[in-house]
Amino acid sequence: MFRIARASLVAALFALPALSVVAADKWPDKPVRLVVPFSPGGGTDLLARFVSDRLTGVLGTTLVIDNRAGAGGTIGWDSVAKSPPDGHTLAVTGSTQLIGAHLYKNLPYDSFKDFSHITMMASGPYVLVVNPALPARSVGELIALAKGKPGALSYGSQGLGTTGHVGWERFKLMAGVEILHVPYKGAAPAVIDTISGQVQMTFSNTVTSGAHIRSGKLRGLAITSLRRGQLFPEMPTVSEAGVPGFELSNSYAYYAPAGTPRGIVREINAIVSRGMNSPETVRLLAADGSEPIPAATPAEFKARFDRNYAELERLVAAANIRIN
Repeated sequence: MFRIARASLVAALFALPALSVVAADKWPDKPVRLVVPFSPGGGTDLLARFVSDRLTGVLGTTLVIDNRAGAGGTIGWDSVAKSPPDGHTLAVTGSTQLIGAHLYKNLPYDSFKDFSHITMMASGPYVLVVNPALPARSVGELIALAKGKPGALSYGSQGLGTTGHVGWERFKLMAGVEILHVPYKGAAPAVIDTISGQVQMTFSNTVTSGAHIRSGKLRGLAITSLRRGQLFPEMPTVSEAGVPGFELSNSYAYYAPAGTPRGIVREINAIVSRGMNSPETVRLLAADGSEPIPAATPAEFKARFDRNYAELERLVAAANIRIN
């Protein structure tokens, strides 16, 4: 979806007038580095490139994607935290920024104090996909198979401390199964190894796995939202297919180093919010099973961050998720 939209929506979605803060502060006066704390090819990376193409046209400078994968996104986050707060370093990530603080004892940054919250962009569910050779055609059959062979099956995640990791541990807790965790440095390699059979299953967004499901390289068992999606309407939710109440989604957002001028933060917020909530973007995101998050000020985004942080803290504790 993001690739198809790239050429046709540049002017329509982000055609805003010149920004007053840009003229006043002479920002940006060099290329802007956009850190993505995962490997290329995953949902976070594709959405970052989708938006960066449009910001490039509006800001009049190049946004350079910097993939800093590893340690559940913490390597990329550390890079952002230590960058000059001059508006020339931004970051796009999913929900992992919330998770790391609960799992890593000695993070080199403070998740609350070292970042400026700019805006949320979109949210979307995952699909529980398995290798077609696995003799499970439903969530119920997968659970029965896992219970019959405790620890023999494995799942791939985007990395330690990622949304996929926490989601699978919640699934295991709620379903009463034991499945081995194999962490990767992003969604794309986890999907590749699920296709090859190195691991048997993964949670993947439809951007990464949709074509593989249609081609038969992956078998989609269920979607992780509480209601069925538009892209695969015949696919049940995990909740209705065997794990009542299970839900998992990933929210994508923009950040900057703490201390980034408020004027720059507000202007980026306005550009991205207007673009993500345009009718055409809403339609395209819906076709991919995602939806834009209603526009909010940086302060409102920070308040939502704090609420989600507390919810994840309870989940990590309940599932007894640990990183050695």
